[in-house]
Amino acid sequence: MLKIHAALRRGELINSSQLVAELEVTRKTIGRDIAFMRDRLDLPIEYDAKRAVYRYTHQVEAFPTVNVTEGELLALLVAQRALEQYRGTPFHRQLEIAFGKLSDGLRDRISFSPADEIRTVSFKNIGLGKTDLAIFNPLSAAVLHHNEVTFSYRKPGSSQATQRRVHPYHLAHRENLWYLVGFDVEREALRTFALPRILKVKATAEKFVRPPDFSPETFFANALGVLGGSGNHKIVIRFTAAAAERVREREWHESQEMRELRSGGLELTLRLGALEEAKQWILGWGAAAEVVGPASLRENMRKTVETLVERYTK
Repeated sequence: MLKIHAALRRGELINSSQLVAELEVTRKTIGRDIAFMRDRLDLPIEYDAKRAVYRYTHQVEAFPTVNVTEGELLALLVAQRALEQYRGTPFHRQLEIAFGKLSDGLRDRISFSPADEIRTVSFKNIGLGKTDLAIFNPLSAAVLHHNEVTFSYRKPGSSQATQRRVHPYHLAHRENLWYLVGFDVEREALRTFALPRILKVKATAEKFVRPPDFSPETFFANALGVLGGSGNHKIVIRFTAAAAERVREREWHESQEMRELRSGGLELTLRLGALEEAKQWILGWGAAAEVVGPASLRENMRKTVETLVERYTK
């Protein structure tokens, strides 16, 4: 349809036989596309029966690439409002441009004011991560072009940064923070790096080949949020009746299983690769959650609670 439009816009007189040969499609396809352009996109296509050609009856400035209903446009605007939670990330400006192009394409097709409806929807994330474009941009380019990178990285709790040489596989935005997933050459293993802890990124001329079996979905499959692991832990948590309803309302992990308890509470079972991230999440529920297993996690929780009791009774 774009090629047909381009030819008609140039003032060419085209016929079905010519289009069939040039576009390598059937005459039926040509007829269907022209009908769609005329009837659905309101393009001024006219058929001259005497010369058996198509033409535009007047000048057309642009091809109307988007044609949506009022409800669909409202959904787009709500999505735009949702994207405000990512303000400050490198994609925000590009998304603004994309939405601008969409609205330009819709001009003169839909006229309504969504202001009142939009004000009824809001989004708020706590702890939105900060992103340094000087770090993000070279990393995203290296991921795209398969260039090895070097950078300094400071692990949590450490005052010293170490030099890393990494094959960057993937950038992920999880739990309000950007992470780089890559192969650490010195450690010969996949690692996850939080972008706020990365310093002095330099892309090298060294190329790498991303393994064909790598996928971010698989990499994060056994993680509750970001931190996966090589383990296979069956984690069982019991929630009080007061907290059970809030637990039921969400999908916490792909592996989750829920069992109703007679007390009105809920038992949640997860299958994860590491325990530390689960521990932090469970602590957030306070006394409304109790770890049933594994025993090592239950013991770890007990020691943490004892430390908290000591700290708050001083």
